[in-house]
Formats: sequence, C-alpha cells, structure tokens
Amino acid sequence: MTVALAASDGINFGELPPDVDALLQEGVILYRRDPHGADRIFRKALQTAPTALPVYFCLYKIHTYRGNLDEAQAIAEQGLCEAALQAGWDSDWRNWRPEAVLPVGAGRFALYTLKALAFIHLRKDNFQQAHDLLTSLRALDPSGAVGWPVVAALAEGLA
Repeated sequence: MTVALAASDGINFGELPPDVDALLQEGVILYRRDPHGADRIFRKALQTAPTALPVYFCLYKIHTYRGNLDEAQAIAEQGLCEAALQAGWDSDWRNWRPEAVLPVGAGRFALYTLKALAFIHLRKDNFQQAHDLLTSLRALDPSGAVGWPVVAALAEGLA
C-alpha cells in the first residue's frame, strides 16, 4: 500500500531524491500502525540511498522509540560514520575537534547523532559511554544547539 501526501502534509527531510523522500514520508505515516512495515520501508530507502542521512535518522528513531536499543545503536553508529565521511571528519568521534562555527549539514547531523547515541546508551544503562559522548558534545557544541543538554540533565538525574 502506498500512501500519498500533499506537499504541505509531509515532513521536510531536506534535499533528497523524490523517490527516497516518498519512502520516508510513507514510513512516517505507517509507523504508528505498522512499525515493522515502516522499518521495511526505511530500509528500502537506505538501500536506495545509503548516503541519505535522514534515512538513518528515521531508522534509529523508530528503533529507539520501540525500545530496540541494540538496533538503534547500530543504525545510529552507521549514520554517524556516514555523516563523518560526508563532513570530512575522522570516523572516530573521539578525534573530532571543536570548530569556530557550529557545523551545518553532515557535521550537524553527526553532532545530533552523538546526542542520540548518548541517549541510547543511557537507556541501555551504559552510563560511562553516555558520559563520554556528552563530554565530547560539551566541547564540540558548547551552546547546546543540537539539544545535548537535555540528555545531560537526564543523565544527571539518573546518577
């Protein structure tokens, strides 16, 4: 079943090939009533466009929501590697250095995904890994633009 959306009804995932955007829109709609179907659609989008960062976002988000934390972590780590490659950064986030201006595009996605990984690790009770990610985010995004302070506050509340 294909779901059609009016342009004003969809989520803006940024510049994507129309077929990939259509798959993401369909997966978002399908998620509430058929999360497994949404997963299949998002994975089809990933096969179609393995460099499209929003696809990784959709996949790790739905798996985090459903409590499939190992799968969410694996997908987020894959997306992080792709974002680092696109940003021209080292594949190991521990080697990233703060930039004078907060990154945009793939760099911002990488920082956002670091935040997601910190949250996933908190949910998995991997407190040291979450702490390490948050420490790095404090240096890389001192203003908290990607929202890591919320995860840091959650971590403090769990300590």
